[in-house]
Amino acid sequence: MCACKNQGSSTKQDTVSVHSQTKFPFPEIPATLTEPEARKAYLLTHYWEQFDFADTTLVNNRDVTEQGFVNFIALLADGTTPEELTRESLKNWCTGFVGKDHARRVLTQTTDEYLYNPNSPFYNENLYGLYLETLLGMLPQTDAMRSSYQFKLKLVKRNNPGNRATDFTYYLPDGTRRTLADTKVKGDRLLLMFYDPECESCHEVLLQMAADTALAEAVRAGKLSVLAVYTEGNKAAWRKALPDMPEGWTVGTDREAVKTGALYDLKAMPSLYLLDGSKTVLLKDAAYEKIRTTLAF
Repeated sequence: MCACKNQGSSTKQDTVSVHSQTKFPFPEIPATLTEPEARKAYLLTHYWEQFDFADTTLVNNRDVTEQGFVNFIALLADGTTPEELTRESLKNWCTGFVGKDHARRVLTQTTDEYLYNPNSPFYNENLYGLYLETLLGMLPQTDAMRSSYQFKLKLVKRNNPGNRATDFTYYLPDGTRRTLADTKVKGDRLLLMFYDPECESCHEVLLQMAADTALAEAVRAGKLSVLAVYTEGNKAAWRKALPDMPEGWTVGTDREAVKTGALYDLKAMPSLYLLDGSKTVLLKDAAYEKIRTTLAF
């Protein structure tokens, strides 16, 4: 840190160069590092050192900041980066912006959009969780955003593949009370869907699933079970849409228990999970296409 502070004039010059070239200021990797792993480690740990987080004009330049961020997370998530290196790189990055209000606002929002949005091609809950842990480890206990970050981290850590799905209570159209834990599963596979018939994307996915003859045959043949759970509070809208639900599915409403208790992350609807017969998560919040590929029926 002291070395960085002693290079103020150099940093200013580099910043001017960034503005004129509209390019991210990548660190220069020493020529003595010849092994790919060593060069990558140096690049990641020094990635943000030449970036001036205090320069609001630079931070707002999406061609520089956003593209630099995309390249950064692509390297972190390429499948070859050790977790220790990922954590160190994230810590160095967070150190740069955590004390700069504008940079922090822009970069935390950018991180949410790229890593936490299921529609993003860079959606990566594991990396997002590491980022949240890193950020929380640096923020003072009095920081106003701590509770928000802690809440998101709690959701990210729930219902991950390999873990037992969180139990909840739901009610069938006739009022019968059931729980996820006591739901019977055929074929050792349960497709769990949280949905809202008034949601446009839910309607589209439901139409796709209803038109899938292979899915219908698999349900009929007992190769898997489908449980669709309405999570919102408009009981009339839910009942009105019941006749449109495919035959053979179990359909219920949780009376908003999942949403109220933050039992599952419902940031985008519908939210689909593939479970086995013991309710262990196989796929979390996955696209229907991915679930179909996994089931391969």
